Amino acid sequence: MSESPLRVVLIGYGPVGARLVDELLPAVSSGLVELTVVGAETDAAYNRVLVAELAVGRAERESLDLADPGEAVAVGVSVRTGVSAVSIERTRRTVTLSDGSVLPYDRIVLATGARANVPTLAGVTRLRYDHRRPSDDASMLDSAEAPLPRGVTALRDLADADTVARAVRLGQKILVLGAGVLGMELALAAAEAGAEVGVVYHGEIPMARQLDRGAGLLLARAARHTSVSMISHSPAESVIFRQDPDGVDRFDALVCADGKQISADLLVLSCGVGARSELARLCGLDVATGILVDERLTSWSDDRIHAIGDCAQIATRPKLGDSQAPPRGAPSGLIGPGWRQADWLARSLIAAASGLERPDPLEAERSAMVMLKASGIDVVAVGDVSREPLDDLADDVHGGGGAHTSGCLHEPPRRVSSWMDAEHGRYVKMITLGGVLDALVCVGMPRAAAELTLLYDRRSELPTDRSVLLRHDGPDFDDVSAGDLFAEDATVCWCNAVTVGAIATAADAGHATVACIGKATRAGTGCGGCRERIAQVLERQALSTSSI
Repeated sequence: MSESPLRVVLIGYGPVGARLVDELLPAVSSGLVELTVVGAETDAAYNRVLVAELAVGRAERESLDLADPGEAVAVGVSVRTGVSAVSIERTRRTVTLSDGSVLPYDRIVLATGARANVPTLAGVTRLRYDHRRPSDDASMLDSAEAPLPRGVTALRDLADADTVARAVRLGQKILVLGAGVLGMELALAAAEAGAEVGVVYHGEIPMARQLDRGAGLLLARAARHTSVSMISHSPAESVIFRQDPDGVDRFDALVCADGKQISADLLVLSCGVGARSELARLCGLDVATGILVDERLTSWSDDRIHAIGDCAQIATRPKLGDSQAPPRGAPSGLIGPGWRQADWLARSLIAAASGLERPDPLEAERSAMVMLKASGIDVVAVGDVSREPLDDLADDVHGGGGAHTSGCLHEPPRRVSSWMDAEHGRYVKMITLGGVLDALVCVGMPRAAAELTLLYDRRSELPTDRSVLLRHDGPDFDDVSAGDLFAEDATVCWCNAVTVGAIATAADAGHATVACIGKATRAGTGCGGCRERIAQVLERQALSTSSI
């Protein structure tokens, strides 16, 4: 153990940065680590994934909070909010902040997150941040002195939520550009809250990164049945403005490539996000889609700098003679992997401060589960579901069979099973690798989705007769046959890896509501998609306890 504490500067106080702070508090309290937190927003860390729920009135502001700065300060953490890091001097090992102060460091952790992508639209300024010095005004971190026009917003922070909430409250027409997970969740929730909503997207189906054609078409039809206008095959090209009484331009209509003009009161950009990596790039760190770090979350360029969360791109460091092409992949963009990175890095930093051996490298993430949060529309997907059942037949006809033999190497066959009842909006596709579930998509079949999620979690083989899985959503379904869904090791919260057993233990300790379970175990505090499952576990646990 060194005589002086390890000086750690954390740049970014969002959900992932806040998790790192929580995990380092014992080390700060004991004097092992001296931690300084730099956050551009004046608000303490909150859950951005649930900002859409706040905007439509489904969540209270307090329910989004993830950190108590007062608790961290009491332990000895220096928390600097409303200020941003504008430069890193790696030789001198200092960070300069927008207020002119300079912080020395032994380690830097970049948890700068991501900003909303602004698409190329005539009438909307689109800036490149790659080599742009961060603004000295922390509130300009994402606008860089070129804010979006009136009537145009991107749902990323509390101010954006206020803008959308006003439109929902007034029953205005909201146009969502982009049909990804967050865009669809916002559109469906806003429509349910009374707004007139349309979704514009350039392809044939929504959620094209997660769904195949069958699932996407069923989702689009279900959305239309909830009064959401789904406008497909419509690449957006420009915006038309009208003038407010004060003479300032305000969004009036979106113009698509085929010439159609779609009028609305508010345009919400939901076109993905891009890593905030300009600070890393300006100080000479390797950057591709995100800040390049290895399996120990350490920068390729500097062993004293780490990156976690939406700004970090994990890739193996190239060796001498390796290809110089940028590595494939991108930051996950999901809160669960970011939290797991924060947990691992906290252990690593504590080990370094204690002079102990570092933990084993971070394990590679499996494909993340995506659950659409929408009333009455059940959609679950994980992995690459693009393969079709007829691909199996084609492989067999041509002698492929999904297996590739090269010397002694043999890859197990990849097989596809699917079933659709289009009339009633039900669809499932299961893709196995050597009999083990590797990817799935499920629409309108919540019980089958729960069973498949369990099998995926356990890396279990599917039953030989795949059709038995369809019975979970049939009229003769027996709850007893689904007992494994409540097995102690069954994962309920994927963001925080919380199991049925952990929730049951917390319930026995007196945590009887979903909110209480969240505080006790963190379950349900990520994407929020598991809250119904948590409620089911609590109900089952209450019945079990009352019968004793």
